[in-house]
Parts: sequence; C-alpha cells; structure tokens
Amino acid sequence: MPITNQQVTGHAFLRQMYDDSYFPDHVVDQGKAILLRLCERIEAERPSDLQSLYALTQASTEEFNLLDREFVAAGSEIETVAREWICDEFCFVASAYGFTEADAEELTAGRDW
Repeated sequence: MPITNQQVTGHAFLRQMYDDSYFPDHVVDQGKAILLRLCERIEAERPSDLQSLYALTQASTEEFNLLDREFVAAGSEIETVAREWICDEFCFVASAYGFTEADAEELTAGRDW
C-alpha cells in the first residue's frame, strides 16, 4: 500500500545516519524500511488513540532491536547519537499522523539500543 501522507512521502528518513559513514547504508536502508512499514501500518489500521499507536510503534521498535545485530555485524551499532536520531523519527511519524501528544519514551518502549 503506497503511503499517502505528504509529510511522510517528502521526509528523508534517517538522513543523519546516511550522512555518517559509521553507519553502513545497506543497514540504514533496513531501518528506513522499518519506519516506512510503520507508516503503512498506521495508514492501514488508523489507530484511534495513543495506546493503539504505541502497539504499532512497539512492533517497529522490536524490529530495530533485531536490526542492531545487523549494525554490529557490519562494524557499527545503534549508539547514543543514533538512538536519538531513531527516536526523533518515531516522534516525526507520530506527529505526521496527528499524534502530537505522543510520549517519545512510550513510542520506543522496549528498545534495547
């Protein structure tokens, strides 16, 4: 399902990670795909409240937990700066879909990165 939210389609996800050679592009591509799948799920499922949104973002957070292994295997990791960048992307997604009151910590609760 193509994403219809104009804010999302015009957004350069994980741009800072692409700009930093410490993070391999092929792994960052996987992180971008996780975020785009989250957007697709939000558009398909249309969560009506924060708890429903958090359920979707938790699933995406779990995918990032697994992706951290890919970063490590490629000689990188989701470290402090990358963690902030990724969390910022979750906040962007929530805001783009009207959840401006979403709590940044709740969006990525369960992260181990």
